[in-house]
Amino acid sequence: MSHSVAGEPPATGRHAGPPAAAGYRAAEWDLLTGLPGRVVVVTTAPAPGRADRGVPAGLAGLDAVAAGRAFDSDLVRAVVAAIYARPDAPPPAGARPADVVDLLAACRAVVRVLDRRADPADSAAYRQWVQSVAARVCRAVPAADRAPSPIGPPGSAARLSPADQRFLDRLGRALGLR
Repeated sequence: MSHSVAGEPPATGRHAGPPAAAGYRAAEWDLLTGLPGRVVVVTTAPAPGRADRGVPAGLAGLDAVAAGRAFDSDLVRAVVAAIYARPDAPPPAGARPADVVDLLAACRAVVRVLDRRADPADSAAYRQWVQSVAARVCRAVPAADRAPSPIGPPGSAARLSPADQRFLDRLGRALGLR
């Protein structure tokens, strides 16, 4: 159980959240900590014009989320810590799979929260980190499905499919990066 500086349990009887969560309402913090996972789910889901992602893409997404631990942003590091501190829970009964429209709406909501509450540098770092999670998943396509790179030897670097590029562009706009 978390304790205050004086060694007493928090007044609410709940575990104290990470320091960065202190400036956010519970619903806002849930939105911030839930968005990276939603990005992984939507980006790995089958969609028209995209190669079947499979397990490697999911693992690339998890790796990209974990990479946030090394960011030079207290907010990003606190979000990653909160994600890994959460117990695994099954989705609520009747929950529907996330879709792109819902994800983009959640991104715009996160931007509004960050504009109100976050330091501009932390806000930018968080938004770039979320975009990087999606980009790593999009680039994690099986070698046989990769489009050849216009530069370098065949198989050197994969180009994004037009559908992936459109998705990343839409995500970037929703995150206020473009």
